[in-house]
Amino acid sequence: MNHETTRPDGTRIHYTATGSADGPALTLIHGWGCDRGDFDAIVKHLPPEIRVLAVDLAEHGDSRSSRDTWTIEEFARDVAAVLAAESVESTVVAGHSLGGAVAVETARLLPDTVTRVLALDALHYLGLFPAQSEEDVQALLQPFREDFTGAMRGMVEAGSPEGTDPSLVDSYVKKMGSVRQPAGLHALEGLARWDMDAALREIAPPVVLYAVRSIIAKEAIDRYGDRIRIELVDLGSHHFPVESPAETAKLLADEL
Repeated sequence: MNHETTRPDGTRIHYTATGSADGPALTLIHGWGCDRGDFDAIVKHLPPEIRVLAVDLAEHGDSRSSRDTWTIEEFARDVAAVLAAESVESTVVAGHSLGGAVAVETARLLPDTVTRVLALDALHYLGLFPAQSEEDVQALLQPFREDFTGAMRGMVEAGSPEGTDPSLVDSYVKKMGSVRQPAGLHALEGLARWDMDAALREIAPPVVLYAVRSIIAKEAIDRYGDRIRIELVDLGSHHFPVESPAETAKLLADEL
């Protein structure tokens, strides 16, 4: 079930493979500061005939790398390496948060392989996903450079609707606050510099966004509603795949 593939620059990508080798393929990509283990409960609720690959991006989970490039495009190459190692010719790619961006970029990198992109509360945060100005990039990173844990808590709280269990918030802050550095900051910078609008223009597969209803801004719906199929959900916080695994598994399975 647990596998590893290597890439240049000392990069070792770990991933989990479950389900039928002959079934329709679903590739799962975690968010920033998270890991493939966040999908474990979801995988248990997926039909056994689905072939599931859950990937640890470089310097997340068990994956390690000494590379200097931390762009969304490079993370997509991590995913592409797994698909090549598993000889996957066709797959739906689903990503949470940062993983949603990586899923879109994987579709651009592998146009003949990725058939659909599923974003789990990703792509709609206008202060992060569309390419930011240099001034905005530095403004985003500065709080993390000065007080990483405090900035992380602010980010998690912003993605937590009213009524979210405080212990959940604390657990997310602890987990994401332990992301390995400097890769964690570099990955956040890579996300802020990523040109999502260009990527969306250049990919053919449909993109479906499952967004937390109480978090998504109307401006995001107005901006991307004609390019992305936006489905609003009430399954928890920004981390709803962890909080509602059975319901999330159904959303994913229905798209296959």
